[in-house]
Amino acid sequence: MTDPRHTPPARKRRRAGIRSRITAVSVGAVAIALVIGAIGFWLTLRSSLYGQLDLATRQDAVAFAEQADQVGEDALPDVDDDRFWQLIDRDSGSVVAGSDLVEDLSAIADRNGTAPPFVSLGADGVFAVAAERESGDVIVVAGRSTSTIEETLGSVATLLTVAVPLIALVVGITTWIAVGRALAPVERMRRQVDAVTASDLSQRVEDPRTGDELGRLAHTLNDMLGRLEDSQRAQRRFISDASHELKSPLAVLRQYAEVAAAHPERVSADELTETVLDEGQRLERLVQGMLVLARADERALTITAVDVDLDDVLYAEAQRLRALGKVETDASAVRPVRVHADAALVRQAVRNLVDNAARHARTRVVLSSDVADGMALVTVDDDGPGVPPDQRERVFERFVRLDDARSRDAGGSGLGLAIVREIAVRHGGSARLAESLLGGARAELRLPLAPAD
Repeated sequence: MTDPRHTPPARKRRRAGIRSRITAVSVGAVAIALVIGAIGFWLTLRSSLYGQLDLATRQDAVAFAEQADQVGEDALPDVDDDRFWQLIDRDSGSVVAGSDLVEDLSAIADRNGTAPPFVSLGADGVFAVAAERESGDVIVVAGRSTSTIEETLGSVATLLTVAVPLIALVVGITTWIAVGRALAPVERMRRQVDAVTASDLSQRVEDPRTGDELGRLAHTLNDMLGRLEDSQRAQRRFISDASHELKSPLAVLRQYAEVAAAHPERVSADELTETVLDEGQRLERLVQGMLVLARADERALTITAVDVDLDDVLYAEAQRLRALGKVETDASAVRPVRVHADAALVRQAVRNLVDNAARHARTRVVLSSDVADGMALVTVDDDGPGVPPDQRERVFERFVRLDDARSRDAGGSGLGLAIVREIAVRHGGSARLAESLLGGARAELRLPLAPAD
């Protein structure tokens, strides 16, 4: 038996190109239409010609009957080989007289004047037949040859047989050329996109400036390349910043370890322990933040939504800040608000906002919660230096710090606010900065409310 693990992949069936498919469909549709039209035309022409022949034959029968009544049966004229007449006795049904073609032929019509529509005269061909029954004691039968009609129909059929494939061929060649020219810009775009490499995403597709589908395609491709370039630039900046951030605490740890090893008397055990713990916590926060953002980028940030009491989360953060004793913490404006969100992520977002405010506050941090515009609203105010209006969006970018007041020395990793926004957006909320009444910055976090009981 064949091991399924080593079964070769099914070979993909190669489809014909768009140019070939469009040409084939066009030729097929035109050919079908032409064949149906040719058959319809031929049948219509045949019906018309035979209708005219039948009318002419009937007129001959009437004319011969009138002549027989006026000048006698023996005075009927001789006719060409493409026509004939025959007189049949009404009582006996025998032939009284006939033109050269049918003089030796038995009666074509019966005594009631009923005759077949066509009669074959051997080598002379097939004739259309008409009988006139209102002529005294005889029945007058007239006939006209169908040879001319058959020759005409044969010529038309031959012409159509040649013309239909020829027209289909012309349509195919025209379609092939037209589609090729129409798809030439697409092939040019394909080659240009194929030439774009991961190391250089600055190249763009040539815009045909036609304003049609091709122009929109070129615009869309260029927009996509622009987004890829921006994403690559952000990724490289993220890697560079992350490397720098990771290097700083590691450098501090190595420096203290080298000094302690070389000069034990200069670094006490308590000082070394405190440094290791501080820098270890800094590394831990940095790595955790990077993991959260990486999961968010990969759409792998799992959200387990439950009902969360925001007031409990804010009271817990206020108690934590008071225990640190670095700033005055006011939670009097916290109102009972319940949201439907991931409890762990909500606590992380609120802690990041509170820690950010505590790092930059001079003396005071104010926490509050309320309902606004159908959303839960958490605000964290500080009396620090604030954030300039033109920088309030930029601080939500990764590894971004403002000058002096928001420096690395304050203990931040530059990821806190970026994580807050990612968590808010994943929950269908938002995060922004504004000016605080305390003179510093106000951070606002909006999350969806829990369904009413």
